[in-house]
Amino acid sequence: MSVRLNTVYNECCFDFLPRLADGSVDLAVIDPPYNLGMARWDTFNSHEEFLNFTFAWIDLLASKLKDSGSLYIFNTAFNAAYILSHLVQRQMAFRNWIIWNKRDGLSAPKQRYATAQEVILFFTKGDNHTFNFDDVRVPYESTERMAHASKKGIIKNGRRWFPNPKGKICTDVWHFSSERHNRKLNGKTQKLPHMTPKPTALIDRIIKASSNIGDLVLDCFMGSGTTALVSKANNRNFIGCELDRGYHAVCMDNLKRRCD
Repeated sequence: MSVRLNTVYNECCFDFLPRLADGSVDLAVIDPPYNLGMARWDTFNSHEEFLNFTFAWIDLLASKLKDSGSLYIFNTAFNAAYILSHLVQRQMAFRNWIIWNKRDGLSAPKQRYATAQEVILFFTKGDNHTFNFDDVRVPYESTERMAHASKKGIIKNGRRWFPNPKGKICTDVWHFSSERHNRKLNGKTQKLPHMTPKPTALIDRIIKASSNIGDLVLDCFMGSGTTALVSKANNRNFIGCELDRGYHAVCMDNLKRRCD
């Protein structure tokens, strides 16, 4: 492998990925362009051009995953339908279509329902993949009922059931506020160094669920470095690239301030 671990390279994914050894990555967490025209890097001449770009980096990335490797891809529901089909054609194993309820309140369309979600596709290379379900349990919704059940239990199917002290099994609907809302200052959203950062807690859930200590986590659209930071915080190795010089500088500054 002609790249160094725990490094983010300032280069295009099509230059970077070929330098990774095949079968070297345990987990890939990918937040790629959505073709929403938000910036130059997110703008394509047509949907076909966008899909050709997307399928090309997916095909390069797929061979880098271990046979036990996992892949998470963020995108719009519309784009995710095409991406899912392509991954299935590549004989990747579908696990979940995760709905991220952003709780953002950004859009207010007049001819359709307001979009409050993004999709996270969860695929694996095969069936022998890591999934630490116990590490990503979530709180029970009925705290009063669970408090009572923890003492005396609840009869279910003729057996006495007690709630797990770590919480309930995580579902495929995730409730995380967008990062622009998480970083409000005096109740007002601020301009962030990156246009579309993902919440740290969301990335933390993915990394804890689908990798183990010492594993290698890949992100080939690193942005401001959230995947790298969360990987480091969880004692995982990371590797990745970011083409935009400004975002790469932000990423490296974040790593220097939080990881040194």
